[in-house]
Amino acid sequence: MLTKYGRLAITLLTVLFILVACGDAEESTTPESAPVGEETAVPADLPAEETAETAVPAEEPVAASNQLVPSGVPGEIYYAPFPVAIVLDGDLSDWAGVPQVTMPELSAAVQGATTITFAAAADGDTLYLMADVADTNVVSGEHGTDYWNEDSVEFYLNASGDLGLTSYKDGVAQITVPPLNAGRAPEEVVLGGVQVDMAEAQVQVALTETGYVVETAVPLKNRAWNIQREHGNVIGFQVHLNSASEGDRNRKVIWSIFDMGDTSYQNPSVFGQLLFFEIGQSDVVANVPEPTLGPERPEVPADAPYKNPELPIAERVDDLLARMSLMDKIAQMTLVEKNSINPDDITTLGLGGLLSGGGGYPAPNTPESWAAMVDGFQAAALDAYLGVPLIYGVDAVHGHSNVVGTVIFPHNIGLGAANNPELMTEIGRITAVEMIATGIYWNYAPAVSVPQDIRWGRTYEGYSENTELVTALAAAYVRGLQGDDLAAPDTVLATPKHFVGDGGAVWGSSTTGSYQIDQGVTDVDEETLRTVHLPPYPAVIEAGAQNIMISYSSWGGLKMHAQQYLISDVLRGELGFPGFIVSDWAGIDQITNDYYEAVVTAINAGVDMNMVPYDYNRFINTVLEAVEAGDISEERIDEAVRSILTVKYELGLFEHPFSDAALLEQVGSAEHRLVAREAVAQSQVLLKNEGNLLPLSPELPALYVGGTAANDIGIQSGGWTIEWQGAEGETTVGTTILQAIEATVSDDTAVIYNEFGRFEELPTGEPAVCLAVVGERPYAEGQGDSADLRLPVSDLRVLQRMEEVCDQLAVVLISGRPLIITDLIDNWDTLVAAWLPGTEGQGVADVLFGERPFTGKLPYTWPRSVEQLPFDFATLDEAAPLFPFGYGLGETE
Repeated sequence: MLTKYGRLAITLLTVLFILVACGDAEESTTPESAPVGEETAVPADLPAEETAETAVPAEEPVAASNQLVPSGVPGEIYYAPFPVAIVLDGDLSDWAGVPQVTMPELSAAVQGATTITFAAAADGDTLYLMADVADTNVVSGEHGTDYWNEDSVEFYLNASGDLGLTSYKDGVAQITVPPLNAGRAPEEVVLGGVQVDMAEAQVQVALTETGYVVETAVPLKNRAWNIQREHGNVIGFQVHLNSASEGDRNRKVIWSIFDMGDTSYQNPSVFGQLLFFEIGQSDVVANVPEPTLGPERPEVPADAPYKNPELPIAERVDDLLARMSLMDKIAQMTLVEKNSINPDDITTLGLGGLLSGGGGYPAPNTPESWAAMVDGFQAAALDAYLGVPLIYGVDAVHGHSNVVGTVIFPHNIGLGAANNPELMTEIGRITAVEMIATGIYWNYAPAVSVPQDIRWGRTYEGYSENTELVTALAAAYVRGLQGDDLAAPDTVLATPKHFVGDGGAVWGSSTTGSYQIDQGVTDVDEETLRTVHLPPYPAVIEAGAQNIMISYSSWGGLKMHAQQYLISDVLRGELGFPGFIVSDWAGIDQITNDYYEAVVTAINAGVDMNMVPYDYNRFINTVLEAVEAGDISEERIDEAVRSILTVKYELGLFEHPFSDAALLEQVGSAEHRLVAREAVAQSQVLLKNEGNLLPLSPELPALYVGGTAANDIGIQSGGWTIEWQGAEGETTVGTTILQAIEATVSDDTAVIYNEFGRFEELPTGEPAVCLAVVGERPYAEGQGDSADLRLPVSDLRVLQRMEEVCDQLAVVLISGRPLIITDLIDNWDTLVAAWLPGTEGQGVADVLFGERPFTGKLPYTWPRSVEQLPFDFATLDEAAPLFPFGYGLGETE
């Protein structure tokens, strides 16, 4: 298969032939898909309102007859003329004749739409970059230094000499220029980006009647690179435009057609190219490095034992391992985020796995698009020399929750309140069906954490603070995902996580960003670790678990990814775990700042597959270097790969690697939603019911409903829903609590809704019955770490307004943990803990109106104040908390 660079060379020669023969300019090409959002440390998630139109990598070259040099290859190669004299003054007249690219193409742009026209040229010692932005509403300087999240231009250069780099190294830079620099002196200009100082860029920004212009000068030679301005020389090159209408960025325009995942900020291999074209020359041969070809390998016979499903798995694995090179084996240990992958590398390297991180969806985000995307990746894997199928994973932690239109179940905290193992098994089965419809056979769930401090932002991912409850529900869920036979076509691989003790981390011990407890230190002795946090693991192993994910947390002075004693001696030795062990997202990197040492330590500790997730070439080369140096033995590599391949065989991937289109009709089906509705009903916990206000009568004359959360699928579903952090609003298909109430009451009942709780004119003569739905806004992981645990101010105002005018007030609390309500609850007649119920709000209405009884019990102790946290459960007085563990009223209590 041709690499990207081989294809570029062929394309270039073809274009030149056309230019010489016909003298015509090439036509613009418009790719069919668009990137969806940035997910890692530098850029945060995109706002929910950003649409598939976000990236428009289309262009309209200026006619060749008006230019100093030809136009290049649209979206792939830009021809930069030299020598050209450019002055940084905001006047673009000296750019006349330099090829200019407009995005989106003028024929597609509506009047007043935001566009960018860019160009590049060089003189003796400088590369010049220009952008002319048409934007009637410039937003700049409103997001601190996050210039990518508002109007700005981004230039990317890779002058390292390695166009295949998948991470930023010396010689690679992203230069982000915000228009707030207009009129500033050179020494006052502020820039963003990645390794921007390396570029030593000088920038001039000027406002225009239609928007703003950017001129940038970058030295061809500096401390980071030595760019040869020679005819035909090529460097990596990319241009982005960010645009914001009022608040956050809501539009992204991208030049390179290789950057369909919007990953240029971390992966230089998706850049296009800039080719230096000397004025007066008529043709060019690009100086593109040729890929290094490895030795020819013998053809694999069609009847090779590893391909024979009739043979025992151990025999098939032995045969396949014997055919693998060391590079093949290391590639199988490599797990890459799909937005960071060069698709050709799936085939050329024979990578072991891909994943979609939170928000890592295709455009459009539909089950059909997911199936097409994953099947495409799988086809590339099967085209590799040995044709070992990929294992593709997602965090389907409460249903197949990355995909719009699937059924979203309650988060684990709610399922802990329901405490129904049979229900858990059915939820696992349904989740597996909806995943397989999209071609995904690996679920990074269940979390078997036993959270001991509800200030942790992942509390809702844990079923309970109680070890026995977590153990029973986790094992039942694993059985649902994996069925009786993991090789059956309707099962997926479960991943109990995060081994071990992540729920015991101490507040203030985290060293990750602004996190306080997530990824922190579990400061307990071994007896406590074994008594509180370890018991779920033998249970899930007995239930058939074949994969376990390691925790970010630390214990005994070591990151868990470095714990050879716990991973190899306890998990594999004592507990007899037979499957493969996977790292968490870049978890190996946290062991030490020395990447080589971190990789060696983790693999020798017992980690079999590394969720890289970005710079996979770096990982592969590091492991190869470590094996050659004797720091990792080939026996350890074989052990890891044997475990991975065995599970792939046991999962049946060699026999059914693709999606099952016949299951698409079941995705988000009425049958599946009924199960989720029942799960919601069982998860509701009645904490107060003064005057037996509940159940409400469906024949009420009127019901006054307040609170944003009453009519918001995003809020009631929480984090890990479509996006990593979740989002407010209509993020997916489902029934809000308000819609469920309206569907439940009689036709004669007036449901009056005001999200702000403003009901100034209530009728007299009859008691005004009100329902306030309030709670936390979506969050995930350490971004939810909180020392506060109070309701948002906006919800406190809703409650205050409704308390003043309502005769009877029922409160439904949407949250991922108990909140501090001690000073508020006396003002309420009724309180229901609804947790994060997911898409089926009808389950909440079912218990509010008595169609289903309240049976849920608290899976966590409910504190009176944050000062009580963390609880010492060994000495806790039952009267100390606001509500004890296991508390929950029936309707008549």
